[in-house]
Amino acid sequence: MYSVRGLAMQVTQHVHTIRLPFTIQQAPAVTIERFVNIFLITGRSLTLIDTGVAGSERQIFEYIRTIGRDPSEIARILLSHSHPDHIGAARIIRETTGCCVAAHASEREWIENVNIQCRERPVPGFHTLVGGSVPLSHTIDDGEILLLDDKHELDLIALHTPGHSAGSVSFLLRSEGILFTGDAVPVPGAIPVYDDILASVESIKRLAHTDGIRIMLSSWDEPWEGILAYQRMREALTYLQEVHTAVIRAGCSLPSDPMDLCRRTAAALGIPPQAATPLLARTFTGHLRFCDRPKLIIDEDDPFSSGT
Repeated sequence: MYSVRGLAMQVTQHVHTIRLPFTIQQAPAVTIERFVNIFLITGRSLTLIDTGVAGSERQIFEYIRTIGRDPSEIARILLSHSHPDHIGAARIIRETTGCCVAAHASEREWIENVNIQCRERPVPGFHTLVGGSVPLSHTIDDGEILLLDDKHELDLIALHTPGHSAGSVSFLLRSEGILFTGDAVPVPGAIPVYDDILASVESIKRLAHTDGIRIMLSSWDEPWEGILAYQRMREALTYLQEVHTAVIRAGCSLPSDPMDLCRRTAAALGIPPQAATPLLARTFTGHLRFCDRPKLIIDEDDPFSSGT
């Protein structure tokens, strides 16, 4: 049973979802309304998984107070990856609370020097979304167990799930069967964003082989419980195959510039024209390396048998 307060929701005894809306200024007269889910784990101290964009700390702190806790209890921020909507408020939260900040080593440069990220992966309004660089206290390794309290009652297993970015990490809260996937599992029909399509496929398949998932919590999706979580991963893989097929048809036989490919592929997928941006073009052009591989998912075993 979920308990809801505005845009926040208590999922289990220790896990809360906070939905943070934000706006991307695509052009002077064009804005895109988005949101991102971040997660609060309440034990003897507080743990945040991601932080939303700059300014999100106000909503986060307000929610923490409504559940009878204090923002000063935040002991750590675990960043699923380095993109603006996940790290934007990390600097001010760290400065306010003194908490530690951790992420995968592959994300370190873009978190500790956001100007490099802005240059290498420009996003409209980047510096309005990101409150500044923040040093990592710790880098997260694949398979690492992160202890969230001194009684060992709450711990997370870190799962390196690259694809959306090189250092994307998912977390499994074993005591409650909660899987936090960040952006590793794309939402079918939504704007696809990833750097490496094959790595994305393999990461989803890895998560699908993870036993004991009771609830899957993602940055851009609703909670999915039990077998529905595994089915959602199947749908995500099917969607990635649809994207791949659309790119092959739009660009593998016709020489074109990235934005032309982006517009034609987006139209084939039913993605609105205003979403045809250089960032989306980056996603689609990554498929061109695999024009000779029309089927992305080649697995004799059913990767979803773990959940059934």
